[in-house]
Amino acid sequence: MQTSKSIRLDDFIAGWIGGASSVVVGHPLDTVKTRLQAGKGYKNTLHCILTIYKKETAMGFFKGMSFPLASIAVYNSVVFGFFSNTQRLISKYRYGDGWHPCGMLDLIVASMLTGLVSVGLGAPVDLVKIRLQMQRQTVQAENLHLAGNVSNSTSIPLRSVDIPSQRLYRGPIHCISCILQTEGLPGLYRGAWAMILRDVPGYALYFIPYTIFCDLLKPDATSSPHPCSICLAGGLAGVLPWSVSQCHSRLPHGGHHVPDV
Repeated sequence: MQTSKSIRLDDFIAGWIGGASSVVVGHPLDTVKTRLQAGKGYKNTLHCILTIYKKETAMGFFKGMSFPLASIAVYNSVVFGFFSNTQRLISKYRYGDGWHPCGMLDLIVASMLTGLVSVGLGAPVDLVKIRLQMQRQTVQAENLHLAGNVSNSTSIPLRSVDIPSQRLYRGPIHCISCILQTEGLPGLYRGAWAMILRDVPGYALYFIPYTIFCDLLKPDATSSPHPCSICLAGGLAGVLPWSVSQCHSRLPHGGHHVPDV
Protein backbone atom coordinates (compact mmCIF):
# COMPACT_ATOMS: atom_id res chain seq x y z
CA MET A 1 0.00 0.00 0.00
CA GLN A 2 2.86 2.34 0.82
CA THR A 3 4.44 1.63 -2.55
CA SER A 4 1.20 2.42 -4.33
CA LYS A 5 0.83 5.71 -2.50
CA SER A 6 4.46 6.61 -3.26
CA ILE A 7 3.96 5.91 -6.96
CA ARG A 8 0.84 8.07 -7.09
CA LEU A 9 2.69 10.91 -5.36
CA ASP A 10 5.66 10.58 -7.71
CA ASP A 11 3.38 10.65 -10.74
CA PHE A 12 1.61 13.74 -9.41
CA ILE A 13 4.90 15.61 -8.82
CA ALA A 14 6.28 14.56 -12.21
CA GLY A 15 3.08 15.67 -13.95
CA TRP A 16 3.14 19.04 -12.20
CA ILE A 17 6.81 19.69 -13.05
CA GLY A 18 6.35 18.65 -16.68
CA GLY A 19 3.16 20.64 -17.12
CA ALA A 20 4.49 23.73 -15.35
CA SER A 21 7.68 23.68 -17.43
CA SER A 22 5.70 23.47 -20.66
CA VAL A 23 3.53 26.42 -19.59
CA VAL A 24 6.50 28.64 -18.70
CA VAL A 25 8.40 27.83 -21.89
CA GLY A 26 5.47 27.81 -24.30
CA HIS A 27 3.24 30.60 -22.95
CA PRO A 28 5.06 33.57 -24.60
CA LEU A 29 4.80 31.97 -28.04
CA ASP A 30 1.25 30.92 -27.25
CA THR A 31 0.39 34.56 -26.51
CA VAL A 32 1.88 35.67 -29.83
CA LYS A 33 -0.02 32.92 -31.67
CA THR A 34 -3.29 33.92 -29.98
CA ARG A 35 -2.84 37.60 -30.90
CA LEU A 36 -1.99 36.74 -34.52
CA GLN A 37 -4.96 34.39 -34.89
CA ALA A 38 -7.28 37.06 -33.54
CA GLY A 39 -6.18 39.36 -36.36
CA LYS A 40 -5.76 42.52 -34.28
CA GLY A 41 -3.63 44.53 -36.72
CA TYR A 42 -0.31 42.70 -36.49
CA LYS A 43 1.59 42.43 -39.78
CA ASN A 44 3.56 39.29 -38.95
CA THR A 45 5.09 37.35 -36.06
CA LEU A 46 8.05 39.69 -35.60
CA HIS A 47 5.83 42.77 -35.67
CA CYS A 48 3.54 41.16 -33.09
CA ILE A 49 6.47 40.36 -30.77
CA LEU A 50 7.93 43.86 -31.04
CA THR A 51 4.53 45.50 -30.52
CA ILE A 52 3.77 43.48 -27.40
CA TYR A 53 7.21 44.20 -25.96
CA LYS A 54 7.02 47.92 -26.77
CA LYS A 55 3.53 48.51 -25.37
CA GLU A 56 3.38 45.95 -22.56
CA THR A 57 7.03 45.09 -21.75
CA ALA A 58 8.19 41.49 -21.36
CA MET A 59 5.35 40.81 -18.93
CA GLY A 60 2.91 41.15 -21.81
CA PHE A 61 4.04 37.75 -23.09
CA PHE A 62 3.04 36.11 -19.81
CA LYS A 63 -0.50 37.47 -19.52
CA GLY A 64 -2.91 34.81 -18.34
CA MET A 65 -0.15 32.39 -17.32
CA SER A 66 -0.74 32.26 -13.56
CA PHE A 67 -4.06 30.47 -13.81
CA PRO A 68 -2.87 27.62 -16.10
CA LEU A 69 0.33 27.34 -14.06
CA ALA A 70 -1.57 27.00 -10.79
CA SER A 71 -4.05 24.50 -12.21
CA ILE A 72 -1.67 22.34 -14.27
CA ALA A 73 -0.89 19.98 -11.37
CA VAL A 74 -4.53 19.09 -10.82
CA TYR A 75 -5.23 18.96 -14.55
CA ASN A 76 -2.31 16.66 -15.42
CA SER A 77 -2.83 14.37 -12.46
CA VAL A 78 -6.56 13.97 -13.20
CA VAL A 79 -6.03 13.42 -16.94
CA PHE A 80 -3.26 10.83 -16.64
CA GLY A 81 -4.73 9.26 -13.50
CA PHE A 82 -8.16 8.93 -15.12
CA PHE A 83 -6.67 7.38 -18.26
CA SER A 84 -4.65 4.80 -16.29
CA ASN A 85 -7.53 3.91 -13.96
CA THR A 86 -9.95 3.62 -16.88
CA GLN A 87 -7.55 1.26 -18.63
CA ARG A 88 -7.37 -0.92 -15.52
CA LEU A 89 -11.16 -0.92 -15.07
CA ILE A 90 -11.71 -1.93 -18.69
CA SER A 91 -9.10 -4.69 -18.44
CA LYS A 92 -10.61 -5.98 -15.20
CA TYR A 93 -14.10 -5.95 -16.69
CA ARG A 94 -13.16 -7.58 -20.00
CA TYR A 95 -10.30 -9.89 -19.04
CA GLY A 96 -10.70 -10.32 -15.29
CA ASP A 97 -7.27 -8.79 -14.65
CA GLY A 98 -6.67 -5.06 -14.21
CA TRP A 99 -3.09 -5.39 -15.45
CA HIS A 100 -3.95 -7.25 -18.65
CA PRO A 101 -2.69 -5.34 -21.72
CA CYS A 102 -5.42 -3.29 -23.35
CA GLY A 103 -6.47 -3.85 -26.92
CA MET A 104 -6.90 -1.08 -29.48
CA LEU A 105 -10.63 -0.71 -28.77
CA ASP A 106 -9.90 -0.47 -25.03
CA LEU A 107 -7.37 2.31 -25.63
CA ILE A 108 -9.80 4.22 -27.85
CA VAL A 109 -12.56 4.11 -25.21
CA ALA A 110 -10.22 5.05 -22.34
CA SER A 111 -8.58 7.93 -24.22
CA MET A 112 -11.86 9.38 -25.54
CA LEU A 113 -13.41 9.30 -22.04
CA THR A 114 -10.28 11.04 -20.78
CA GLY A 115 -10.71 13.75 -23.40
CA LEU A 116 -14.31 14.26 -22.29
CA VAL A 117 -13.29 14.59 -18.63
CA SER A 118 -10.45 16.96 -19.52
CA VAL A 119 -12.92 19.50 -20.94
CA GLY A 120 -14.53 19.86 -17.52
CA LEU A 121 -11.21 21.07 -16.12
CA GLY A 122 -9.63 22.62 -19.20
CA ALA A 123 -12.49 24.76 -20.58
CA PRO A 124 -12.51 27.34 -17.75
CA VAL A 125 -8.70 27.45 -17.71
CA ASP A 126 -8.51 28.10 -21.45
CA LEU A 127 -11.28 30.70 -21.35
CA VAL A 128 -9.66 32.72 -18.55
CA LYS A 129 -6.20 32.40 -20.11
CA ILE A 130 -7.41 33.66 -23.49
CA ARG A 131 -9.36 36.59 -22.09
CA LEU A 132 -6.31 37.71 -20.12
CA GLN A 133 -4.02 37.19 -23.11
CA MET A 134 -6.21 39.34 -25.33
CA GLN A 135 -6.10 42.33 -22.99
CA ARG A 136 -3.91 45.21 -23.97
CA GLN A 137 -2.05 47.33 -21.49
CA THR A 138 -4.37 48.56 -18.76
CA VAL A 139 -5.26 52.24 -19.03
CA GLN A 140 -4.52 54.21 -15.87
CA ALA A 141 -7.58 55.53 -14.02
CA GLU A 142 -6.24 59.07 -13.95
CA ASN A 143 -5.85 59.07 -17.74
CA LEU A 144 -9.49 58.07 -18.13
CA HIS A 145 -10.49 60.83 -15.72
CA LEU A 146 -8.42 63.34 -17.69
CA ALA A 147 -9.97 62.20 -20.95
CA GLY A 148 -13.42 62.67 -19.46
CA ASN A 149 -12.64 66.22 -18.41
CA VAL A 150 -11.18 67.10 -21.79
CA SER A 151 -14.20 65.74 -23.63
CA ASN A 152 -16.38 68.36 -21.91
CA SER A 153 -14.33 71.16 -23.45
CA THR A 154 -14.84 72.14 -27.09
CA SER A 155 -11.70 74.25 -27.25
CA ILE A 156 -9.26 71.40 -26.66
CA PRO A 157 -9.25 68.50 -29.11
CA LEU A 158 -9.60 65.07 -27.49
CA ARG A 159 -6.70 62.74 -28.22
CA SER A 160 -7.78 59.24 -29.16
CA VAL A 161 -7.13 56.64 -26.50
CA ASP A 162 -6.67 52.98 -27.48
CA ILE A 163 -9.00 51.20 -25.08
CA PRO A 164 -9.90 47.53 -25.65
CA SER A 165 -13.57 46.82 -26.21
CA GLN A 166 -13.80 44.04 -23.64
CA ARG A 167 -13.68 44.47 -19.87
CA LEU A 168 -10.26 44.86 -18.29
CA TYR A 169 -9.43 42.12 -15.80
CA ARG A 170 -6.98 42.58 -12.94
CA GLY A 171 -6.08 38.90 -12.87
CA PRO A 172 -7.48 35.36 -13.17
CA ILE A 173 -9.56 35.50 -9.96
CA HIS A 174 -11.10 38.83 -10.99
CA CYS A 175 -11.75 37.42 -14.46
CA ILE A 176 -13.54 34.37 -13.03
CA SER A 177 -15.55 36.57 -10.67
CA CYS A 178 -16.65 38.86 -13.51
CA ILE A 179 -17.66 35.94 -15.71
CA LEU A 180 -19.69 34.34 -12.90
CA GLN A 181 -21.41 37.65 -12.09
CA THR A 182 -22.34 38.52 -15.64
CA GLU A 183 -22.76 35.12 -17.31
CA GLY A 184 -23.12 32.60 -14.48
CA LEU A 185 -21.42 29.21 -14.34
CA PRO A 186 -22.21 28.41 -18.02
CA GLY A 187 -20.09 31.44 -18.94
CA LEU A 188 -16.95 29.55 -17.85
CA TYR A 189 -17.76 26.88 -20.41
CA ARG A 190 -18.14 29.04 -23.51
CA GLY A 191 -16.72 27.09 -26.43
CA ALA A 192 -16.84 23.81 -24.47
CA TRP A 193 -18.57 21.99 -27.34
CA ALA A 194 -15.74 23.01 -29.66
CA MET A 195 -13.26 21.73 -27.07
CA ILE A 196 -15.12 18.41 -26.90
CA LEU A 197 -14.87 18.10 -30.69
CA ARG A 198 -11.15 18.78 -30.37
CA ASP A 199 -10.16 16.90 -27.20
CA VAL A 200 -12.17 13.68 -27.48
CA PRO A 201 -10.50 12.62 -30.75
CA GLY A 202 -7.36 14.58 -29.81
CA TYR A 203 -6.69 12.53 -26.69
CA ALA A 204 -7.27 9.35 -28.68
CA LEU A 205 -4.69 10.58 -31.18
CA TYR A 206 -2.29 11.20 -28.30
CA PHE A 207 -2.70 8.31 -25.86
CA ILE A 208 -2.92 5.53 -28.44
CA PRO A 209 0.40 6.38 -30.21
CA TYR A 210 1.92 7.19 -26.80
CA THR A 211 1.04 3.73 -25.45
CA ILE A 212 2.22 2.02 -28.62
CA PHE A 213 5.54 3.92 -28.67
CA CYS A 214 6.15 3.18 -24.98
CA ASP A 215 5.60 -0.54 -25.62
CA LEU A 216 7.88 -0.50 -28.67
CA LEU A 217 10.67 1.30 -26.80
CA LYS A 218 10.68 -1.07 -23.81
CA PRO A 219 13.74 -3.36 -23.59
CA ASP A 220 11.44 -6.36 -23.08
CA ALA A 221 7.78 -7.07 -22.40
CA THR A 222 8.18 -7.33 -18.60
CA SER A 223 10.23 -4.17 -17.95
CA SER A 224 9.17 -0.54 -17.71
CA PRO A 225 10.22 1.97 -20.38
CA HIS A 226 13.23 4.18 -19.69
CA PRO A 227 12.43 7.84 -18.80
CA CYS A 228 14.12 8.96 -22.03
CA SER A 229 11.93 6.54 -23.97
CA ILE A 230 8.84 7.99 -22.28
CA CYS A 231 9.90 11.53 -23.28
CA LEU A 232 10.51 10.42 -26.86
CA ALA A 233 7.16 8.61 -26.99
CA GLY A 234 5.36 11.65 -25.59
CA GLY A 235 7.02 13.96 -28.12
CA LEU A 236 6.23 11.73 -31.08
CA ALA A 237 2.65 11.18 -29.95
CA GLY A 238 2.10 14.90 -29.35
CA VAL A 239 2.46 15.80 -33.03
CA LEU A 240 -0.94 14.41 -34.08
CA PRO A 241 -3.20 16.08 -31.47
CA TRP A 242 -1.31 19.36 -31.90
CA SER A 243 -2.15 19.31 -35.60
CA VAL A 244 -5.82 18.67 -34.81
CA SER A 245 -5.91 21.45 -32.22
CA GLN A 246 -4.89 24.02 -34.83
CA CYS A 247 -8.15 23.39 -36.70
CA HIS A 248 -10.07 24.08 -33.48
CA SER A 249 -8.02 27.20 -32.73
CA ARG A 250 -9.72 28.97 -35.65
CA LEU A 251 -13.18 28.58 -34.12
CA PRO A 252 -14.73 31.58 -32.29
CA HIS A 253 -14.53 31.17 -28.53
CA GLY A 254 -17.88 32.04 -26.99
CA GLY A 255 -19.13 35.54 -27.71
CA HIS A 256 -15.67 36.89 -28.56
CA HIS A 257 -13.96 36.09 -31.84
CA VAL A 258 -10.96 34.86 -29.93
CA PRO A 259 -9.26 31.59 -30.83
CA ASP A 260 -8.90 28.80 -28.34
CA VAL A 261 -5.46 27.35 -27.81
